[in-house]
Amino acid sequence: MNVTVTTDERHATVAPEGRLTAAAAPQLRQAVQDLIDSGSARIVIDMSATDFVDSSGLGALIGALKAARLAGGDLRIAAVPETVRTVLRLTNLDRVLRAHPTAAEAFDAD
Repeated sequence: MNVTVTTDERHATVAPEGRLTAAAAPQLRQAVQDLIDSGSARIVIDMSATDFVDSSGLGALIGALKAARLAGGDLRIAAVPETVRTVLRLTNLDRVLRAHPTAAEAFDAD
């Protein structure tokens, strides 16, 4: 799994590519923690290139959300594929991790 990180003046974007599973979850956690440690706590997870999420991936997303909020920021998800959206809906995590159409729009309401 590749994880691409970009930042701009409004937020940082983390874009995992491929399957977000037990093997890849530590990469996502580390990318988010590195951003928080560098002072970027407004984070968007761009899931447009994420094919699949298992329980470890969901745990990484929730852990990243908690870390961002503890740092005074927030974490939002964007461009969620239907396969991932179904998993979020089945686990009721769609109530906690609200999906936005694009990473650029994730913090538009703020």
